[in-house]
Amino acid sequence: MPDVVHEILTFNAGRDPDRLRLKYRNMRASPFVFLRGTCHLFYRRLPADPLFDAPPPVWSCGDLHLQNFGSYKGDNRLVYFDLNDFDEALLAPASLDLVRFLCSVLVAAPDLGVGKKEARALGAVFLDAYLASLASGRAGWVERDTAEGLVHDLLAGLHGRLRPAFLEGRTTLTGKHRRLRLDNGKALPVTETQRERVCALIEGLAKQHADPGFFEVLDVARRIAGNGSLGVDRYVILVRGKGSPDGNELLDLKEALPSSVLPRVATAQPAWRAEAERVVAIQRRMQAVPMAFLEPVRFRKRSYMLRALQPSEDRVSLDVARSGEGAVARVLASMGSIVASAQLRSSGRDGSAIADALIGYAGECRRKALLGAAQDCAAQLRQHWKIYAEAYDDGAFAP
Repeated sequence: MPDVVHEILTFNAGRDPDRLRLKYRNMRASPFVFLRGTCHLFYRRLPADPLFDAPPPVWSCGDLHLQNFGSYKGDNRLVYFDLNDFDEALLAPASLDLVRFLCSVLVAAPDLGVGKKEARALGAVFLDAYLASLASGRAGWVERDTAEGLVHDLLAGLHGRLRPAFLEGRTTLTGKHRRLRLDNGKALPVTETQRERVCALIEGLAKQHADPGFFEVLDVARRIAGNGSLGVDRYVILVRGKGSPDGNELLDLKEALPSSVLPRVATAQPAWRAEAERVVAIQRRMQAVPMAFLEPVRFRKRSYMLRALQPSEDRVSLDVARSGEGAVARVLASMGSIVASAQLRSSGRDGSAIADALIGYAGECRRKALLGAAQDCAAQLRQHWKIYAEAYDDGAFAP
């Protein structure tokens, strides 16, 4: 068995077979989807080099790629465009997120509708915007009034999106009683034991809130979302909220696992009490405004994140044929500025470099070497995907 196949099987061992089957099928689709599903493999293959080890330590999302940016409603009720996935987050040299993102642009070239040359140019736009924002020493943010181009269109389109329409896409309604839909590719049924355990957890948490009735559980299902985390224990929970039917709320309960980037990083990490506390703490540090209703919880003696599912969550469609290369380039420039801002915003916390060190890195960053390394990583990843695709077709990935 090739090492790539063995490592993927070993890493995903023990996950929910129904959702793991979906993950393996999705990863067969393209090198970009494969990249999203194999963060652990990417960093295990990243060579030891001062380019990746010498830069100052920053709070890093750990799994930076084109699909790790999106909209969300902050706890101030405004909608932002920012980093939105922190499962792999940790303290790491600043260049790790950069090389993974640049690699993602290169392998996503067919999805973007561009050739290799254009993809390299888009990566350079991201990197230049990142370095310029880092050199400024000022952390910015992107919300409806400050966004431009496709990001502005996204946030403006989300403004006022109604909860009933969101619920109708996720639930079925009979009279005033909602149930989660299991026919839309976003959820799978639970066992009675799973339902009872989730209900007991939410009931216990409800007692800590001023309105316990808000958390009355109406339905539970196993949630299908993401790519790298497919198969991890995860539930979508329908609760009464502000009242049935249109005031109902959806909650997301997801197990937090150790960061798969950790074996590649020599930087000392804080002593987190639980993995969910790590994810939530770093997300709150890096995002411009914290996501509404996000907290770590203990469930079945394991660590989970609980948050509200929002009708405003969405991503920018990066299609050069439809939007034009210039419009897509402006989105990537925004992404570069967002990453720099997140690093500056969280600087000087628990071992991360201070802003002055990051400003210095902006002037010292080996830009050409980083872009070249991303091309090497992309070439290697395409080879890994071919090996995986052949093994998948031969039936090696049937959980």
